[in-house]
Amino acid sequence: MTGWETKTAAGIEYLERAGEGEALVLLHGIGSQAASFTPLLDHIDATRRVIAWNAPGYGASAPLGMDWPLASDYARALEAFCDALGLRRVMLAGHSLGTLMGASFAAAHRDRVSRLVLASPALGHGVPRGGGLSSAAQARIDDLQRLGAEKFAVLRAARLVHDPDANPGHVAQVQAAMSQVTLPGYGQAARMLASGRLLDDAERLMVPTDVIVGAGDVVTPPDGARRAFAALHRAAQGRLTIVPDAGHALYLQAPAAFAAALAAHTETAG
Repeated sequence: MTGWETKTAAGIEYLERAGEGEALVLLHGIGSQAASFTPLLDHIDATRRVIAWNAPGYGASAPLGMDWPLASDYARALEAFCDALGLRRVMLAGHSLGTLMGASFAAAHRDRVSRLVLASPALGHGVPRGGGLSSAAQARIDDLQRLGAEKFAVLRAARLVHDPDANPGHVAQVQAAMSQVTLPGYGQAARMLASGRLLDDAERLMVPTDVIVGAGDVVTPPDGARRAFAALHRAAQGRLTIVPDAGHALYLQAPAAFAAALAAHTETAG
């Protein structure tokens, strides 16, 4: 895989492209993995250090120790991961479910995040831990158990791509990544999504925060991104970017636009 080196730290498998200065840390979504961010690499400054983790329970990363984790549990895993790598301060970019993890971490550790990017933000369903799962969250787990990962991916992949009939290659790439999800990691992530409350953490953020979303995203539509941006404290509001002709898999369908936004954000980080 050109540009990446696979490593492990604090029980987390991750991909790293060596570089200089402050690291850009990428947090993938519920049906993705670290390698899903590969299309971005060609569009990010070649001298920049880039790290993409496989979240707990994904790839070779150890799952969390509880059946129903909260975003704060993933944030603690991220803290241990950054500590293991000696990363005292990072630029953090989360996609979809990764925005819940990133916002929780940045809200609790404002001194460790120079800038936060919420891409295709998942607002969460706000279900109390241990309560009844939303029908959407339960369907994710049931479908994976009933169908197996490959058929599960076939069922869901096209929704992540804007105009999927015209972009079969992108659908195939999303499907390939999604077909690698496993239990218990995926089930833990689905429960975290069910209990997630991104808007609550957004209100607590005191680091510069940008929001980016595809105009054609039907999974986390632009209205949700606007709500997340509006929830930010004025001092934390950076930019809201809506990318035309792109769906939920923004890193794949519009990598140049995504990376351009990251570059602009990086230039203004302080």
